[in-house]
Amino acid sequence: MSDLDPIEGNWYLDLDTGQKFEVLVVDDEAGIVEVQYFDGSVDQIDLDAWQEMNLEAIEEPEDWTGPLDDVEPEDIEYSEMGLEEGEEEWSEDSFPAEGDEDTFHEEEE
Repeated sequence: MSDLDPIEGNWYLDLDTGQKFEVLVVDDEAGIVEVQYFDGSVDQIDLDAWQEMNLEAIEEPEDWTGPLDDVEPEDIEYSEMGLEEGEEEWSEDSFPAEGDEDTFHEEEE
């Protein structure tokens, strides 16, 4: 069924199960493909079984919380980019003034 070759680092969607996974290792000698599903679980797929799968190549998911158990968006105290909620880009106040780089990381007493 699948005409896609397993490529290490690429993401795929199993159209039959709806599971997203990344190919970690392709071992041609052993005839297996090691994959990590979006939920974090790791599995091995026989190369013959791979050819029978109904797969679609996809982009890496943006939501990095997939492998974490029960993480709700409100549980995350910061954004991936370090921006506050509602901000679209860094402001000038986010960076130290020239020459103040060393004091930027000092803790206030």
